[in-house]
Amino acid sequence: MTDTDSRAHVVELLSDANLCMFTTTSTDGHLIARPMALQETEFDGDLWFFAAADSRKVADIGANPSVGISFQSGTSWVSVSGRASVVRDDAKKKDLWNQGVAAWFQDGPESDGIVLIKVEAEGAEYWSAPGSKVSTLIAYAKSRITGDRPDVGTNDTVDLS
Repeated sequence: MTDTDSRAHVVELLSDANLCMFTTTSTDGHLIARPMALQETEFDGDLWFFAAADSRKVADIGANPSVGISFQSGTSWVSVSGRASVVRDDAKKKDLWNQGVAAWFQDGPESDGIVLIKVEAEGAEYWSAPGSKVSTLIAYAKSRITGDRPDVGTNDTVDLS
């Protein structure tokens, strides 16, 4: 695959994923992962999330902006690395606001207690299995019989910066 094809494949995989594990480095140096919802499915290199202004993840980003985000969709997985920043922009919050966010943050997008986290993606790695989970299991079983490595799909690393 060309770099353009690989980038397009990452964009395609992310378009089907809206929940992820968002990993920061805590102020004491430990990796902390938590589930979060991606707010913008049109991936242009930036990923957007809502957070409470006083949350641990916001403090973590203030101390160390390097983050990792992992997505799973169907039989594909994507790991994105990037640099996060905390954004206090009411217009952008209103633009991204939806019923899912409103369930978590009842005070509305104008609240100072709500911020956005913007992640500028630097790189990604993806694993994409062909077919369904059943076909992947069949590939594993076949490999046990033949002694060959199973064909579990494609894997690539993509520069997104």
